[in-house]
Amino acid sequence: MKFFNILVILFHTISAGAAFGTELFFSELDKALSLDQKFQTKMSRARIQSLSTAMNLDQAKIYSKDLLERLPLLRGDKSWKCLADAIYFEARGESVEGQYAVAEVILNRVESKSYPNNVCSVVKQGGVRRHRCQFSFMCDGKFETIREPKAFAQSAKIAMIMLNGAPRELTHGAMFYHSKSVSPTWSQYFYRTTTIGVHHFYIKNK
Repeated sequence: MKFFNILVILFHTISAGAAFGTELFFSELDKALSLDQKFQTKMSRARIQSLSTAMNLDQAKIYSKDLLERLPLLRGDKSWKCLADAIYFEARGESVEGQYAVAEVILNRVESKSYPNNVCSVVKQGGVRRHRCQFSFMCDGKFETIREPKAFAQSAKIAMIMLNGAPRELTHGAMFYHSKSVSPTWSQYFYRTTTIGVHHFYIKNK
């Protein structure tokens, strides 16, 4: 396919998305990509980012697993990897909303003066000693191995969306959470903001 035709397809794809929303955007993008396999396999990171910017995907959450699956997987820096790992190991069995919620807690902590000011330090706070870590996967005695690539890809995309500034509207500022299967002492003194999937979310004071 000639470059001019590719530009035409991209123009109509972006226009359709802007006018009718994300679902149609992905539908039209799929059509465009299917027309030219070479274009699909060689689409540059910059072009993907321009499409994302045109659709305002950087500032919006995508709750559909199907739409997330169709998003390109863009790898990021250390913060992205730490956040993606935390989402995967803490919540890969959860709904998309549940995974976003875990990401919200981590990023809320990053912005709090009570916690380290970067994602990796927040995730690793307390080290690997049993009952000292802040996130259970860090000190459960298991080696952190990605055994479900598809699940990790979803976690990684959610991490990128959140690091790009998506709103944190699910947990209402929560900086703590625990599984419904346990009842830690501290939860008696904190205010529960919401429950999503198997996790309760909290802030210290209402």
